Amino acid sequence: QVQLVESGGGLVQAGGSLKLSCAASGRPFSTYGKGWFRQAPGKEREFVATINWNGERANYADAVKGRFTISRDNAKNSVYLEMNSLSPEDTAVYYCAVTTLAGGSSASMEYKYWGQGTQVTVSS
Repeated sequence: QVQLVESGGGLVQAGGSLKLSCAASGRPFSTYGKGWFRQAPGKEREFVATINWNGERANYADAVKGRFTISRDNAKNSVYLEMNSLSPEDTAVYYCAVTTLAGGSSASMEYKYWGQGTQVTVSS
């Protein structure tokens, strides 16, 4: 049974940093693309970042470019999201996901496996 478990969320002041982790179990995902999405209250889920299978290529939503960094460790079957210069607009539930597309994707419909989400709250 595949399971993705996010951790690292919490409450942080504006300008602060957090690092999210997502550990997968049940099968290896070393040849799969991975991504992070988020959903704020009253809004649709949106793309944040994606990374290809070997970690050499990443893409970001314009809203987080230059502030967030996605990375992965295939030996640990994990993906990470380092978030810096956080603002209240970044407040959301953050989800990690796995796609069969080795290059990753910004489209949520391409993702087959999803975590339960971790809350990130940024206070002003």
